Amino acid sequence: MPIVPQPSGFVFDPSRAKAGEDLIGVGADLAPGTLLTAYATGVFPMGIGRQGRRPMGWWSPDPRGILRLDELKVSRSLRKSLRHFEIRVDTAFEDVVAGCADPSRDGRWITDEIASAYTRLYDLGWAHSIEVLRDDELVGGLYGIAIGGLFAGESMFHRVTDASKAALVGLHEVLVADHDSRRFVDVQWRTTHLATLGVSEVPRETYLALLAEALTAPLPGRWR
Repeated sequence: MPIVPQPSGFVFDPSRAKAGEDLIGVGADLAPGTLLTAYATGVFPMGIGRQGRRPMGWWSPDPRGILRLDELKVSRSLRKSLRHFEIRVDTAFEDVVAGCADPSRDGRWITDEIASAYTRLYDLGWAHSIEVLRDDELVGGLYGIAIGGLFAGESMFHRVTDASKAALVGLHEVLVADHDSRRFVDVQWRTTHLATLGVSEVPRETYLALLAEALTAPLPGRWR
């Protein structure tokens, strides 16, 4: 079971944000207790400085991108690609974060500070990674935070075609293994890429209601 860190002194309340407003606050810290408090209230951090540097912004997108577990779309071509990948769980967390933080990627926002903060959560049992390998080489993956039935996806990367999609399929397998309909994946914002996999958008009010229900669910058996 995850280790519970010291509680945070910060309070997050996205329900007070204006409709359509994504950035709801600036400041705070990245202590484990602060991060878990934020996620449990529907908020996540991303720096608003250049390439994700401070000041630290706290975000609650409206609308919010989510993947309901019964809505994952796996195309015929992706099914063929999956045959060539090996999917692992929690075997190379720091390597996955480094892949997501690759400075050559457009829109890079994962700083050393962010990477260290999520590695601390991994050490405490709250953060997790899905690794995709081909011929024993890491070619894609994703990482995020698991609290109850919520998996808050932070970032994903690929070095070969379909590797990040394969990571999402691997995550889905972890989450559906013990058949709890309260679970879902938070992807923050829906992109064209994610929409092809079944990601939809919901208003913030709906997201917060889904989150409250998901938090009553147990962690997937893999992470208990």
